[in-house]
Parts: sequence; C-alpha cells; structure tokens
Amino acid sequence: QVQLVESGGGLVQAGGSLRLSCAASGRTFSSYAMGWFRQSPGKEREFVAGISWNADSTYYADAVKGRFTISRDNARNTVYLRMNSAKPEDTAVYVCAGGRWATISTRADWYDYWGQGTQVTVSS
Repeated sequence: QVQLVESGGGLVQAGGSLRLSCAASGRTFSSYAMGWFRQSPGKEREFVAGISWNADSTYYADAVKGRFTISRDNARNTVYLRMNSAKPEDTAVYVCAGGRWATISTRADWYDYWGQGTQVTVSS
C-alpha cells in the first residue's frame, strides 16, 4: 500500500532553518498533489503548505507565508518543506499528506495518505 515517510525534523533555534523531506512509495507519485500539515497538543490539525502534481502551483497558510517553501522532486518521489526564520509557534509534529487528485486543497479530507509525522521543536 501507499506509504509516506517523513524525515528531517529535530530541534532548531528561533530564526534558524530546517528542511523536512517526505518520501513516497506504493503509487505513482507525480500525478497527485502533496501537502504538509502540522499538529500540536490541544490544537486541530493545521494545513501548512501544498503543491500541485507538476509544481506549477503552491499554496501556504498565512502563518508561514514568506518563511516556508514547499517543493517536490517527482523523479525521487519526494516532497520537501524548507522552514526559514523558524518561530517557537512552529513547534509541532509535521505530517506529509498525499492527495487523491492533482490539485491542492487545504482540507484534510482531500488527502488519502498520511505519513507518521516528524517532530519539529523551535527553541526561543
């Protein structure tokens, strides 16, 4: 079955940078939109960023615009999230999601496949 595996999380100081990766297997990666969500204790799952199947369109949550960049390498079946100017409020478990269609959505129910998540902690 389809699997998404995140990596690259860890501890970073405020103002620093981090790059998360999500490797996909089990289906044709290039035909579907991909997204990143994040979860923290006591909060609902939050959309962070999305990218269309051919990377001609991206969309970001207001909280991360200008700081985060989503990209993909279809040849490697991998999607990335580059986090710049990290803030303590970015602390969360970041989860990779695979869409069932080629276009982006901010809705969690648009996505069929989910990774296990990778913890990002931003210290003050």
